[in-house]
Amino acid sequence: MGINFDEIKKKAQHALDQNADKIEQGIDKASGFAKSRLGQHADKIDNVSNKAKDFLHKSQGGDQGPSSPGGPGSQ
Repeated sequence: MGINFDEIKKKAQHALDQNADKIEQGIDKASGFAKSRLGQHADKIDNVSNKAKDFLHKSQGGDQGPSSPGGPGSQ
């Protein structure tokens, strides 16, 4: 009996789809904490945070992430 990686992938994708908003909140919270401790690296922390959010949105099938022009995070 081996490990069924396809089933694990389906379950992970389902959990991601169901909890994307919570995951994004967690990224924001972790980013805020990191910036409070390492404020001199705030620009790098923001960059990594935006990349994580982009990955989250792309894995959901979205074309634009929060840091993309016209995406949910743009103003």
